[in-house]
Amino acid sequence: MLFSYHAIDKDGHERDGTVEAPSEAVAVSALQRRELIIAKIEPAGEKKGLFTEIHLPFLGRVSNKDVVILSRQMATLFEAQVSALRIFRLLAAEVDNKQLAVILSTVGDDLQGGSPISKALARHPKVFSTFYVNMVRAGEESGKLPETFSYLADYLDRSYEVASKTENALIYPAFVIVVFFVVMALMLTMVIPKISAVLVDSGQPIPIYTAIIIGFANFLTTYGIFILIALVAGGAYLWELRKTDHGKMILDSLKLSVPYVGDLYHKLYLARIADNFSTMLLSGVSVVETIDIAGSVVGNRVYESVLAAVGKDVRGGSSISDAFGRHPEMPGIMVAMTKVGEETGELGKILTTLAKFYNREVSNAVDTLVGLIEPVMVVLLGVGVGVLLAAVLLPIYNLAGAM
Repeated sequence: MLFSYHAIDKDGHERDGTVEAPSEAVAVSALQRRELIIAKIEPAGEKKGLFTEIHLPFLGRVSNKDVVILSRQMATLFEAQVSALRIFRLLAAEVDNKQLAVILSTVGDDLQGGSPISKALARHPKVFSTFYVNMVRAGEESGKLPETFSYLADYLDRSYEVASKTENALIYPAFVIVVFFVVMALMLTMVIPKISAVLVDSGQPIPIYTAIIIGFANFLTTYGIFILIALVAGGAYLWELRKTDHGKMILDSLKLSVPYVGDLYHKLYLARIADNFSTMLLSGVSVVETIDIAGSVVGNRVYESVLAAVGKDVRGGSSISDAFGRHPEMPGIMVAMTKVGEETGELGKILTTLAKFYNREVSNAVDTLVGLIEPVMVVLLGVGVGVLLAAVLLPIYNLAGAM
């Protein structure tokens, strides 16, 4: 949230400006660390009006691409031995995204007030995830911030590429399926009733398959509005269900149980887990903390519960491989590779290899899915429309031939 303030500095000069903070108390604390005496502070939206309040959230969306570019820039600047405060001041002035500029400026203010980088970034969880913050904290503790930001940029890049490729592959079949049902519904409710009236008025016997189509069309025409209401209500229910923990678990379980697509999602989450583990372990994050963070960012409640159980077992003295082996969601190759990594002391490197393997598996599965979907969907659409038309037009042709 953006706050505007009027304050007096230690030299007695009046200063006006804005500060980004999750609450007014945090904003006041940040300003006091800069040795300012606050005369007035209020949410910036109250001064700028309704248009700004509505418009800023759309202007201020910080994408994954923005964070990737930012991480690479920070890695380069840290390698050049530029101070952290100057890095954030420079980037705040250079980035195109206005909301990100405000956030970086606020981070710079916090650094100037003596806050560590990880703590300053943690105040903006919508942009910098728990995983990101803990990686930066590990980099601060180990003195390897340039390498840490490079790791982060590479990880976010890989994660975004695999996830976006998977999602984009599923958009096309969803679109074709929707078009198929829309076309069929329009034909059954607008075209078929007019043609069926001709057949009924002719007095000719109607084939059984044509009678079924006409009956279904009449049903949709009569009760279509109720079906539409039920679909809208069902969609609203699912939308509300996904906001609850129980609902998210149900929907995530269903996502993993869909034939072929479920296998694709399994590989996607396994790639994400292996990539998270390898990136954090190589950056010096502890094993227990790595498991907890990986669970919070995996993006699926089923695997989140699995990692929570794994973390509990590891805290109780179990090895990671043994803890993985207790869950069928973790395939044998992942358990075996993890065991080898633990025995050789190269767990981070082994999991990097495993992450690359699963990323390739996801990429190949997506390519195969895209290659199969287009011809299959086109054939199904053609067959569906063809059967529908044939069931009605053949009797008409027969009627015309008998006249």
